[in-house]
Amino acid sequence: MTTKVTRDRLFFAFEPMLIPAIHVAQGEDVVLETHDCFEGQIQTPFDLIDKLDWNHVNPATGPVYIEGTKPGDILRVDLLEVKIGQQSSMVTIPGEGVLGDVITKMETTILKLENDHLVFKDKIRIPKKPMIGVIGVAPSSGSVPNGTPGPHGGNMDCTLMCEGNSVYFTVGVEGALFGAGDFHAAMGDGEIVVCGAETSGELHFQAQVVEMKGLPTPFVESPELIATIYSAFTIDEASNGAVHRMAQFLTEFVKIPLNDAGMLMSLVGQLKFCQVVDPLKTVRFEFPKWILAEYGFSL
Repeated sequence: MTTKVTRDRLFFAFEPMLIPAIHVAQGEDVVLETHDCFEGQIQTPFDLIDKLDWNHVNPATGPVYIEGTKPGDILRVDLLEVKIGQQSSMVTIPGEGVLGDVITKMETTILKLENDHLVFKDKIRIPKKPMIGVIGVAPSSGSVPNGTPGPHGGNMDCTLMCEGNSVYFTVGVEGALFGAGDFHAAMGDGEIVVCGAETSGELHFQAQVVEMKGLPTPFVESPELIATIYSAFTIDEASNGAVHRMAQFLTEFVKIPLNDAGMLMSLVGQLKFCQVVDPLKTVRFEFPKWILAEYGFSL
């Protein structure tokens, strides 16, 4: 049986005192129905960003209380299916994003989904590549707006948050209080103008605790690679954090000597941007799983 949480059960900040939308067992099939990042406020090219109610931006659906999870546990969330809506929107905002210093005109573009492609201005057809922008668990203390990334997850805008992959979080409170939202039908690394193809959708997932205490989270696994994710106020700090956490994983979990780990990271690792437009920038370091297999390690 699959448990569904509808998009009316939403929240705007990850915090310990959130009231769960639902309680589920570990390994249970769950579907979250999500709004787009504008909570449906933008539907036409005439809906400009200056008319937006900013109190209704970046909603996440949930939170989901996962039975038997406790602070310090490592929660693995398997992203079984990521569905997206038939329409997406994009905006430009003067003063925001990497090009905000030269963009002077607000604009809204609507992209329709046709035969698994997004149609951009009736000219360019872009293959859909659904991914999740906001995903995470409640921190142990404090309140983190959904638009801000951090150790708990949040608005990381990592393109690896997609169907078929798994994401790992360190549980901050009993029940984990997991939620997700801000889906993109497609988005390039960096999210240069502060948005991807913003869309509604559904996430089908399962979550369970795994025996990996001390894992440097947030952490992502795909069939081909693993990645450490880190957010900080500057790109330099975020890059440094992602690199050091991968080195920590390779030395502590895979038992590769530090010098060897560093050389392998230089040989086959990839340092990539997730987003460079939020209050905190997010960077990931990717490493191929076939190397782990050579050392006899598997997740």
